[in-house]
This record gives sequence, structure tokens and C-alpha cells, in this order.
Amino acid sequence: MVAEVRLIPCLKDNYAVLLHDPSTEATALVDAPDAAPIKAALQAAGWRLSDLLVTHHHGDHTAGIAELKEQFNCRVFAPRKEAAKIPGVDVTLREGDLVTIGTMVGKVLETPGHTNGHIAYWFKQEKLAFVGDTLFSVGCGRVIEGTAEMMWQSLLKLRALPPDTQVYCGHEYTAANVHFALTIEPNNAALRARAEEVLALCSQGRATIPTSIATEKNTNPFLRADLPSLAAAINRPDDGGAQIFAVIRAKKDKF
Repeated sequence: MVAEVRLIPCLKDNYAVLLHDPSTEATALVDAPDAAPIKAALQAAGWRLSDLLVTHHHGDHTAGIAELKEQFNCRVFAPRKEAAKIPGVDVTLREGDLVTIGTMVGKVLETPGHTNGHIAYWFKQEKLAFVGDTLFSVGCGRVIEGTAEMMWQSLLKLRALPPDTQVYCGHEYTAANVHFALTIEPNNAALRARAEEVLALCSQGRATIPTSIATEKNTNPFLRADLPSLAAAINRPDDGGAQIFAVIRAKKDKF
């Protein structure tokens, strides 16, 4: 049976995501910004939380863990390098580890840069990736604990996933990201089309995610930093991908 996914708006602009296996009734949550809307979503769906998958230690992704674990006695999975900073961890994870949710199997990808131990969860068969704050729609996370080179390598890892992979990220930042991306590649037809789509979604109060790896490869300047066309667009034709990434990330930080 096809996995069921529910996107849950939390706090100001965060997202949590529920992943449900109808054949076993197993239900996983990716990140826990705030317990109240997550519990409401579980009740509305008639699901019971079995597992909680954490991408990184920041409080706007972990604040609801204790309350949810107390109520549901769910297993909490978290990055091994950050487990000491995350409450209630039962299982620590590193690159290549597998997480089983009912009949669904997710692979752990280490994606440091935003934080040093950040991880993503890729469910190959379901064509789903939960990427936290590493990759956003038409953007990427700030490089807070890691380096630009580290973040660039993490983005390359995500870019290499199959093009039809549906990507769920941790925040609703797409409109602002599009605004910035158009300053980098104003003549990118795919980006301009995505900008129109995002404007329409936002005007209807709808989420702009999930996105897809294919869409991001065509529109996201941070995934396109090693393309000659983007290097030329910012007048850095001789720089490599990591260098270009660092330049545009610095521009975004000041935007």
C-alpha cells in the first residue's frame, strides 16, 4: 500500500511531517517543533505515533519530543553526533543506518553544515526524503555549525537522489527563497515558472512543499552552484561549485 503523508504546520513557519504505513498502522513523525498541532493531526487521522525521527538538535525541531514520548511511548531516533542535545533519544543514527517504520525502510544520510550532526531520511521505495534544514525549496539552510564546503557536499548528496523523490523540508521559506533566487538567475525559465506557482499557492494559503529533486535541480541556485551558467550569472566563471556555493550563501545571509 502507498504510504500516507501529512504535513503539519507548527510555530511560525516550521513543518513536522507524519508518515503512515496503512498495512501495519505504524506512524512516524519527522521532527517535533510543537506537540499540540501534532497531537491534533494524529487524532484527526486516527493514528497512533510509533516512531519519531529527528533531523537535528535545534529547539524548533525538538521542543515537542518529551510530551509526545510521554503520551505515545514512541521510539525516538536521532543523529548520533547530536544525541546528547536531544531529549528522550532511544536509537542513535549515522550514515547508512536503516530505520524501519512498519513495512517502510528509510536510509540515513548524514547532511552536516546547518548543524554538525544533521541527518536526512530517504525512503527509496516510497520516493520520499525528509531533509530538515539542509535543503529547502529553492534554498538551503544557513551554515551555522559547519562550513560552506561541508554544506555543499551535503547538498550534492541530496541532489544525487532520484529526480522523482518528493522532498519535505523543515520550514515554509519558499516565497522568500524564490525572491532571492531570481536575483541570481533572473532568466531561468524554470525558476520563473516556479515563482508563479509559489505565488499562487501562497495566495491560497497552501503549502509550497513537498518539492522534488527534479524541481530543485532546475530552480534552486544552491544546487546549481557548479553549473557554468550560474557561475557566469554572478561573474565568477573560473570558480568551482563549493566556491560559488559559498558566495551565494553569503549573499543570501545578507539579503
